[in-house]
Order: sequence, then structure tokens, then C-alpha cells
Amino acid sequence: MLDFLSDRQHQPEMLDAPDADPRSLLKSLSYIRIMNRLLGYDRLIVRHLERFSSRWTPGQTIRILDVGTGSADIPLKVLKWAERRGFEVRIVAIDLHAYIVQQAGRAAEGIAKLAVVRADALLLPFGEGAFDYAITSMFIHHLDEAAVARVMQEMSRVARRGIIVSDLLRRRHAYAFITLATLFATKMVRHDARVSVAQAFSEPEILALRDRAGVNYAAYHPYMGHRFVLAGEKDSSANQSG
Repeated sequence: MLDFLSDRQHQPEMLDAPDADPRSLLKSLSYIRIMNRLLGYDRLIVRHLERFSSRWTPGQTIRILDVGTGSADIPLKVLKWAERRGFEVRIVAIDLHAYIVQQAGRAAEGIAKLAVVRADALLLPFGEGAFDYAITSMFIHHLDEAAVARVMQEMSRVARRGIIVSDLLRRRHAYAFITLATLFATKMVRHDARVSVAQAFSEPEILALRDRAGVNYAAYHPYMGHRFVLAGEKDSSANQSG
């Protein structure tokens, strides 16, 4: 049963289409936000930033790039955490889909520490070391293997300190769960949820892509049996400079 999940399935998600129906797209983004919040997925990035923050200099501004931001719920979560902890954090969030960028921009209105920009994750328009960290959540499963390695390389290039990559694992129980959880959702949500799991990576696959990208400093952390995080900082001496 579900033997097709033994290999990664390459299928386009409906929300990625440039001409995706706006109302369906909004409902899909809303579903992702709800699932992130209810299942604690939006806290995975924060958990690793909390760990890294023990090496931050008091009063220092920490600059973060969020790649494939979607509706910007993850950077908003990070900023709330930073405010509670008294950290000065500023975030640039990027996405390539024009309508998604528009919606993320609305979510960021009035928040001076969050800027939303339309940009290509495969060719980030920022200089080397322009940020302290580059993060991404639920983005890389949309890409083919070569693109995933390229994105991680680009994230590492622009991040002076380190990177955090969070996404799905391709597991049978994850596919069964998401099928049941979206049973009464919209057509786009039902389709994309199943496709997301089917084209997610296994642990060996993501570790091979990490090594291919040359970001071996990012350690692998499994969560709840169907999520993972690659997170790590570069040489500690470089982190203390600047």
C-alpha cells in the first residue's frame, strides 16, 4: 500500500501556477498557516534560532533572509519571538509568485522589521554574507534535486552565520494523515497536500543534497516522524566578527 512513495514523485502543485485562481490560492495559504500553527511547524525555525542566539552579541542586529516565504507566517513568528526575547531582528522575505508576494506584503504592512521582495531563490539578488542567517520552510519540496542543491548553496552564500531548512519527509503515514486531514478541503488544498508529501524527500535523499550543496555544517534533525530540519552555523570565529 502506497508503494509509489518509495520513489520521489515529480508533480506540479496547483498553487505554483502563475495563473492560479486567487481565491483558491488564498484558501490554500490559509490552510498552510493553520497547519503550521496547530502542529507547531512554525516553531521549528524559532527553536533553532533560539539555540543559535546564545552566541549573539547583546544589542546586535540580526539580519535574516526567508526564502519562499509564502504568506510570511514564519518570519512573523520569528519577529514575535525576537521581540519577547529582546533581540533586534530584521527580516527580508522573498517569493517568486507575484500574487503570493502581494499577499505576504499585505501581511507585513506596518511591520518595519519585515520587508517582502519578489526574487528568485535560485539566484538571490543579495551579496555574499548580506544576512546573518537564511531560513526556509516548506519550500524545497517544490523543486527538483538540482534546484534544491542550488537554493541551499545560494542560502549559504548570502548567510554569514548559518542556514535553517525545514520541510516534509516522504513517509507513508504522512501521506495517509494529510489525505484524511484535507478530506473536506478545497480542490487545490487536497491536491497540493498529497503532492507535497509525494514529492518530499527521504532522509538519505536530503542528506545527499545537503552534501551536494556543500553545506555539511547543517545538521539533520527529524521531527514528529514526518518533518525535518537542516540547521547549522558556520565557523564560530566568523560568527563573532562584524
